[in-house]
Amino acid sequence: MRFPLALTAKIAAYIIGKKLKGVAKFATVLQLEPLHTCNLTCTGCGRIREYSTSLKNVMPLADCLGAAEECGAPMVSICGGEPLIYPEIEALVGGLLAQKRIVYVCTNAMFMRKKMRAYLAALFARDPQRAEDKLQVLLSEELITAKDAEEIRKGPKDPAAPVIAPTQWMYWNVHLDGLERTHDLIVEREGVFKEAVLAMRMAKIIGYQVATNTTVYKETEVREIEDLFAYLSTLGLDGHTIAPGYEYDAAKADMVKRLGIAPENFFLTRKMTIEKFAKIEEWGEKFPIFGTPVYLEFLAGKRDLTCSAWAIPTRNVRGWKGPCYLMTDGHYTSYNELLAKTNWDKIGVVDGVARDPRCENCMMNCGYEPTAALGINGKSGDTWKNIKFNFGKKPLGTPNADVQAFDGVTAGDGHLTGKNAAPARKPAEAVS
Repeated sequence: MRFPLALTAKIAAYIIGKKLKGVAKFATVLQLEPLHTCNLTCTGCGRIREYSTSLKNVMPLADCLGAAEECGAPMVSICGGEPLIYPEIEALVGGLLAQKRIVYVCTNAMFMRKKMRAYLAALFARDPQRAEDKLQVLLSEELITAKDAEEIRKGPKDPAAPVIAPTQWMYWNVHLDGLERTHDLIVEREGVFKEAVLAMRMAKIIGYQVATNTTVYKETEVREIEDLFAYLSTLGLDGHTIAPGYEYDAAKADMVKRLGIAPENFFLTRKMTIEKFAKIEEWGEKFPIFGTPVYLEFLAGKRDLTCSAWAIPTRNVRGWKGPCYLMTDGHYTSYNELLAKTNWDKIGVVDGVARDPRCENCMMNCGYEPTAALGINGKSGDTWKNIKFNFGKKPLGTPNADVQAFDGVTAGDGHLTGKNAAPARKPAEAVS
């Protein structure tokens, strides 16, 4: 199965329950942004610019947990900003798990190893032998230093402090937009891809579930996407999410003002998306891609779907963001107010015509994946197709250790210099 049985059963039971009760619109995934502060300035992300006046603000822990209770979504994606900067991230993850939510921590991975060392210190205090066994493997793989190991053996500085522990109900969801050169270019910092790989390897040794999240842009070559998945297959990861880069207003404004780049040179149109994702169904058969085959067919241009952005609402420091994760017309005080005050008939693309001009090139999973999963305006056989896809045997990927994942670095400041401003340096040694 692409998801563990317990997770799949939980989501299915929730959706069936809502449909039996005749609920027309309900949340399936909550996009929770407890803060917008970030340690990176990714090209294509407009969050820092859009929320520039509230970057120092954070959602109180009680509000974060209350948002999950309010909308009732079985899955919560903790994003941002960089969620591992959130001062109470451990308590937030623990609180959501206590609510019986499925939790995704969407991270650039720069602080992952620090958080996992904290978990190991807590583990050492209660089960020294088990922790020591993990430490020896991590030392042999050079994923921690001898100094790190000594600090871990001292136990936690505060035994009462919560940590993020491995569980089948939580995933690290690591942002990777390509192999080393492309990814470091997009996140505008050297070394991020390498650190993400180290963190994912460490996480799998400890016992965490790990997924990746990839956004495809105009400059991303199809071959590189395939190579990325083939390389990630060597790490034994649990799944991948992939979506096309969308030209939402805040990202375009940041790109023009900060980088002096024409957005049309970076983001995908619908036509380009279909071209880039022509092989997405094939990838879904080979690699553990999360989602539904119906959405993959949509990305490949084989069918139309309407937008169901109400099913993946966003709650952040200013309230419930509407109408969707990427477009902002306002912030509401409750999920019900968001549902009631948004004219959902004016969102998305229907029969090739954009209801809102801002939606023209959007094929993002935050709007169209729930349509596929919920069977909205579906076709005969879609339900069985989705069941077969998600309950069938999980693809193990096609591991290819020969992929040059570490294919050179950028000048360190991303699109301020441009992808082709200088030749790639000698490729770094691949991390074994």
